[in-house]
Amino acid sequence: MDIRELQWLRAHSAKLDPELKSVLISSYRSVLKVPCFLQRLYRFLHNKFRRYPVIIQLTPTRDYDAVKELRTSLNKLHKPINDLKIINSISASLPIDSIKKISSNSLISKIYLDREIRALLNVVNPTINTPIAWSKNYTGKGVTIAILDTGTYPHPDLLLPKNRVIAFKDFVNHQETNIYDDNGHGTHCAGSAAGNGYTSSGKYKGPAFEANIVSIKILDKKGTGKSSNAIKAVEWILENKKQYNIKIISLSLGYKAVVPYREDPLCQALEKAETAGLVVCTAAGNDGPDPQTISSPGIHPSLITVGAFDDHNTIDPNDDTIADFSGRGPTIDGHTKPDFLLPGNNIISARAKGSLLDKLSGDKIVDDWYITLSGTSMAVPICAGIIAQLLEAKPFLTPAEIKEQLIKSCRKIKTADANTQGNGCLDCSMLFNETQSSI
Repeated sequence: MDIRELQWLRAHSAKLDPELKSVLISSYRSVLKVPCFLQRLYRFLHNKFRRYPVIIQLTPTRDYDAVKELRTSLNKLHKPINDLKIINSISASLPIDSIKKISSNSLISKIYLDREIRALLNVVNPTINTPIAWSKNYTGKGVTIAILDTGTYPHPDLLLPKNRVIAFKDFVNHQETNIYDDNGHGTHCAGSAAGNGYTSSGKYKGPAFEANIVSIKILDKKGTGKSSNAIKAVEWILENKKQYNIKIISLSLGYKAVVPYREDPLCQALEKAETAGLVVCTAAGNDGPDPQTISSPGIHPSLITVGAFDDHNTIDPNDDTIADFSGRGPTIDGHTKPDFLLPGNNIISARAKGSLLDKLSGDKIVDDWYITLSGTSMAVPICAGIIAQLLEAKPFLTPAEIKEQLIKSCRKIKTADANTQGNGCLDCSMLFNETQSSI
């Protein structure tokens, strides 16, 4: 490998995020596997035609004509490009030659790899004392949860006796006539938050079993997708939150944190959503038990980051332990995370028949309508459901006030430190007794 090929990477290192630099350096190294007499041709073809998904963040400027010219030139050469207005960015798929060219453009402040994101109730409700909220008639009624995931299967627990999936937006296959979930993860999450147990006589229902769901598909059949689609989904939510009364965003997904939260594009977008009054629930990730394994966007200090505990299929809190897979802090920025824990091990919730998970998880199928899954992915929608109950009780709480009340309503696991359990296991008896007394 000719070291001169890397000079532009060094010259513009500050503009390229670490993950993108790593990918590009690896691509240059790949030439070493090619016979010497073919290397020059290989480099030419690779640099010109092999495309890399990127998010291009623009420098704040009033030179609108120059920005328009940049967008036009990118769109002309590399269709399609997508505007990510919420973070003043563009997403596109570019060859190395184009990345090299635009890296010197003064209108561009940073170029990120468009990261791949992955999808990360029988005993659950008694364990966290959800029936306390139900006894006070807090069921999430009138509150809408936006679930960014793999879609939603037309499950009776969400559609009967009343259809509570009030909107469906598909950023993957752009099929929005009928709701669907070709993976199954999103359906399980929707049921964990707001399933009403229609097909189990109320046995397997989520905390907010009368809440509405807006299902936004950003992950494909394999449970993977691009962070740019998540950002587009956040933009869509902000544009439509009043129409559907969206109060909560639930993201059971993430990726390894490689840059500080202030530089992370998805963190930037979600911060805008929180500023607009939306409560954002994120996952601690499934890379525990090692320290410093909090996934992004859960690294953002203001967002609610949920880890998972194992209730061992009992309602006795004394045998609860932190799930091995639950991500641990501190974050890449040195902040203590997660914020608290909710059940995430062997969660029974809605099954998407015929989906990929349904086909691959035969031993996890409970019956015709339910399946068991584990992960911090499961803890996040349970949290979203509890927040919907809280917002039904106190609709004028701000995201910061909600987070504060949740944190104050936790019980500690004695053997765990703050970067393992956060503030402990959320207990709804503490949350709603306090809520009731202050209404």
